[in-house]
Amino acid sequence: MGEFVFVSGRLCLDLAGTKLWRRSLHTELLKAPDDLRRWIHEAQIVDDPGSMDVRALERVRRLREAIYTLVSSWPPDRHADAKDALADVNEAARLPLPKHQLDASGHLVRSGSVDEILAAVARDAVDLVSSADFQRMKECANPECTRLFVDLSRAGARRWCGMAECGNRQKVARHRKRKKQEAATDTAA
Repeated sequence: MGEFVFVSGRLCLDLAGTKLWRRSLHTELLKAPDDLRRWIHEAQIVDDPGSMDVRALERVRRLREAIYTLVSSWPPDRHADAKDALADVNEAARLPLPKHQLDASGHLVRSGSVDEILAAVARDAVDLVSSADFQRMKECANPECTRLFVDLSRAGARRWCGMAECGNRQKVARHRKRKKQEAATDTAA
């Protein structure tokens, strides 16, 4: 298993999720070009992204923030920065996509540079916002978590970005609170 979490149901939201706890701790998962390289590999956008530099990292972070702003404040007239975010996403979506080819043994080979990576993520954001899935996008129910995800459950009742992260933490917290209340009730009796 890799170091990044892909629980959002969309590539663009998984990129947005590389900055955690936006209301409090502001945890950056893409701290260095090597982090970006690993994320690209784990996201399976291209097989070998090659060397990433600080400029590539900043471009991807800028797109990440544009996507987060755009999808969390749609339509663009609701948020001051959303119009700029829309322009940034559209600009990246116009770039060429990663190249997909078959090798001699019939395996898919995906190649591209940072431009192609930006295009793939931005086009996923364009597709998300313009699709019916956008109505199923939610923010994690953990008040501290700011991860966005598409709820593709049949009932549309998914609450957590992922059970391994926030869902399990909340279950444990509720269990502890219940046990503490039971202990207090037993002591008072």
